[in-house]
Order: sequence, then structure tokens, then C-alpha cells
Amino acid sequence: MPLTVAHPARLRRNQPAVAEDLAQQASCAREPGRILIVGAGLCGLACADDLVRLDHSDWLLLEASATAGGLASSVTDSAGFTWDLGGHVVFSHFGEFDRLLSELFSDGELLRHDRSSFIRFRDRWVPYPFQQHVHCLPTEDATACLDGLVLAQRQGGVGRDADFGTWLRATYGSALVEWFFGPYNTKVWATAPELMSSTWVAERVAPVDLDQILTAATAPTVRRAGRWGPNATFAFPISGGTGEISRRLAARLGPRVRTRARVVAVDAAVREVVLAGGERIAYDHLVATGPLDQLVAMTMGASAGVRAAAGRLRHTTVAMVGLGYQVPTTDVRSWMYFPQLDVPFYRATNFSKYAPANVPGSDTRTFSSWMTETSVPDGAQVDQATLIDSCDRALRRHGLVPAHAPLVSAHLEVIPYAYPVPTLDRDAALAEVVPWMEESGIYPRGRFGTWRYEIGNMDHAVKMGIDIARRLVRGAAEELPNTRTVTVAGGSRS
Repeated sequence: MPLTVAHPARLRRNQPAVAEDLAQQASCAREPGRILIVGAGLCGLACADDLVRLDHSDWLLLEASATAGGLASSVTDSAGFTWDLGGHVVFSHFGEFDRLLSELFSDGELLRHDRSSFIRFRDRWVPYPFQQHVHCLPTEDATACLDGLVLAQRQGGVGRDADFGTWLRATYGSALVEWFFGPYNTKVWATAPELMSSTWVAERVAPVDLDQILTAATAPTVRRAGRWGPNATFAFPISGGTGEISRRLAARLGPRVRTRARVVAVDAAVREVVLAGGERIAYDHLVATGPLDQLVAMTMGASAGVRAAAGRLRHTTVAMVGLGYQVPTTDVRSWMYFPQLDVPFYRATNFSKYAPANVPGSDTRTFSSWMTETSVPDGAQVDQATLIDSCDRALRRHGLVPAHAPLVSAHLEVIPYAYPVPTLDRDAALAEVVPWMEESGIYPRGRFGTWRYEIGNMDHAVKMGIDIARRLVRGAAEELPNTRTVTVAGGSRS
């Protein structure tokens, strides 16, 4: 017989919650009751951690996997190489994330790096951002890029509602799009740019500094590498990979972080979740940090319209291939981008450069490691041997690994939900789904809870977790955009 975890809130509740006005939210914030968190990624862990900080003891965190971490997890293979689930680096927009890192890591336990990233173009490496370094291209190619860029900039761009493909051409010109932005973004997203919105690009796609580009092209003595973006400098744990952050945070939260506890159903009417073994757990508020489309699919009471809207959300699947070599780590660069169609991966990360402990015995005089990321169609089967071989040959072909360096480790991880795709109808779909969820006491947060790539970094996840904890306990406003209000053409819904 399924086990039921009783809770007084169930005795008080006989119908779904309705939309709350501000006064009701404040009242709820004084007596939040049981807060159930689903998903022990950084968002869920940060939420639980802040509930402790707020002296709210009635909470429980459920994680389907055997360990905490979610997308920010790390694994160590049988050969002793450590791998992340994708290319993560630690940087911050928020004091809350900085504070958390300072609590979890002592001085010297985070290594600091200046970003050094490049794009492979024809026979050369072009510094990132590509459009700021067209002077590094062959003369004929540089001229074509500059002509197209100047023409695009003089024509004045496009409106907010433009698709991503149109935005790229209007911003960078035809040559830059043909040679880099078009093929690279198609590889990353496994989606044509014309099928994507352009509303997410603000801090994700480097803007054009036309004066600097023209100066670099005409005055070689003042050329300088671009330092654009929040990850121009970044940190990385000295050992354990990115997953060390989650491991330390989960450890200090203790036994109320329950692993191997997979939620298979949510009953919004009575506010209960059902676990894979049949156990039922009641809640007053549910903070859900997993994929929003999966959450809707398992939530009883969701209307056909809400289910249809969630079904329109799209995401990428990424195959991370980690390759360890018996050759010293000598390359000083951080990561490289590959728009070429004959290279399976879109990005290769010099992972042993991030931290020596990522290789066996921290011996970077003997070993090096490269982490590659390849987008695959959703639901497609990955031929592991073929992909590993293809990635290995591409690294050697482009000079990142010596031709005869012994390959001593090959590790593959398929990440089913890697990035939420900002499709043209994403915001309209979210406007249908998120308000209904919150009216039912369910708060989707994190990269795939909000389904917003533009607020999908680790620091964003921590900030979302902290903010929803403060909202539920104190009635405080959430600071990140798009965590409470979904904007669509013609207005917004909160």
C-alpha cells in the first residue's frame, strides 16, 4: 500500500489555490507551511539553503538521481579523469552567489583564469568574439566581412520581434553569418536560427563595436583582444569539477536532501507529489526545478491548453565526449568554437587547463584532457563508438592534440536536457503555462523551470533559488526578470 506522509495543510485544503493578490501573498509569506523542492541542482539547493538561513524548518528536497548537482554535476571515469556535464565556468552577476562560494570554498580552493577562447576558421584560430577580430582573417575574407558588417549597421537593425536569423543578418551582415554565426548557431541549437526568437541575445551574443572593428582593421598597432562578456575572467574548483559546488552545498544541508526520490506525479488539487515507489508527500508550496514540459506532463489537473503549450517547448540534447591523452597539458587556451560541419562538436574545452586535478594524479606533465560538446536531435540515438572516434580525429586534425598522442580515456555522457531553445513561440507558451502553475502553488525555477536560456547560468540558478525562498517566507519580490512575469506581445501575465 502506498505510504502517505500526512500534513495539516491537506486537512485545510479542499480545492486548488486561486490567484493571490499582494495582500494574500504577504499573508502566505508569514505562514508558508511546508515547502517541497524538487531537484537538487544549484537552484533547488540554494532554495533549501536560504530557507535554513531564514529559519524556516518545514522543507524537504527531493532528487531523482543518486547525487546532487543536476546539470552542474561532475563525474570521474575509471581512468581517473574528471568531466563536467558540459562546459561550465564559475562567474557571477550576484552577491548572493559570491557569498555562497565564499562560504563553501576557502582561499586557494578556486582557481582563477582569464578567458582565452578562439574560433576555428579555415586554417587559423580567430580570437573571440569573432566579429571583433575580422582583421585576423585572410584579406579577401576580412574585406567581405567588413563590407557586410558596415552595410548592416548603416541599415539600422531590426525590431524586437525579429527571428534570430533575421537579427543575425541585420546585425552582422551576410559574410559573417554565412561563415560563422549561421553554421555555429545551427550546430549549437540543432535548430535553424529562423525558427528562434532574438529576444534572448542581450548577454549571450557579443554586440558590434564598429569603431573598434574598423580601427583594428586599419591600424594594426592598436589591435587588442576583446574582453567582452561576464565570463572574461572565471573561476573553477581546484578539485572535483564544477560538481564540487553542489556536493559541498548538499552536504551542509544534511538528510532533508533526499536522493533517489523520483517524483512521477503532482496532484495540484490536494497539493501532493507521488514518488516512484508510491509514497505521497504533501506540500503547501512546490518549487520545481526540473524541465517544465515534464512537470506539466506529470501534473494532474493541468488543462488541455496548458499541456499543449508545454508541448511546444523545445530543448537540445548534448553528447559530452571527454577524451584523456597521455601527453602534457601545454595549450594555454580555455575553449574553442567550431562552426565547421565536418567537426561533430561545436565547442572543445581544454579541461586539464581548468584544474590539474581533472587528470589522474593532477599530473598535467603527463596527461591532458579535452571535453567536447555535440548537439544531437531530441530523441536520437547516439552511436558512441563513432562519435568518440570522430571527436578524437577532429581534435588531432585541428592541432589541439598531437597526431600520435595515446588516447587513454574516452568518456561519453548524454545530457537529455542541455539547453532550452528560445523558439519563436516560447514566450507565448510560457505565458500559458507559468501563471497556471503559480496559481496552483507550483513555482517552476532554474534553467529548465523557467525555460529561459538567457537566465540559465549557475549564478542565475542560485539567485532564483534564493529569491523564491525569500518570496515564500517573507513575501519579498524576486529580482530576476521572467521568474514571475511572462511578457508576450500585447501585455504580460504575472
